[in-house]
Amino acid sequence: MRQTFKDAEHLLRFAGLFAVGIAAFFALRAAFIPKGFGELGHYRAGALEDNRQRLPRFAGAAACGDCHDDVRQTLRTGKHAGVHCEACHGPLAPHAADPIATAAKRPDPLSLCPVCHQKNVARPAAFPQVDAAEHAGGSSCTECHVAHNPGLE
Repeated sequence: MRQTFKDAEHLLRFAGLFAVGIAAFFALRAAFIPKGFGELGHYRAGALEDNRQRLPRFAGAAACGDCHDDVRQTLRTGKHAGVHCEACHGPLAPHAADPIATAAKRPDPLSLCPVCHQKNVARPAAFPQVDAAEHAGGSSCTECHVAHNPGLE
């Protein structure tokens, strides 16, 4: 009988260690999970209000077209018709709100155009692809192509 209790000692130590681990888990969980989490399913209820407080970063293509109708017309007839302004120029909400105080970003064609047009076997064969270094020879893409309608030269 004494031998059985001696064999069970390691099980009791393991159970104690397991209990400490569970207690640590619940303490850490209480410390790291924000208030309101789980009130709306697997979400934090306060996140909705937090998001309402954030200023929008993107203005949308319609806001760009209000002032840049000439560019919108060029885009409509060009190969970049499906590309929205902020895909290349970045978030423009501050510029749309105050165009004089904040200028729109003018991207560098040598670093921007290859993001979509560098040769890549994963892209459809019909998609215009070039080896930028070989194609342009170090020249800017906009020296030969119109950025908003690259088919025009």
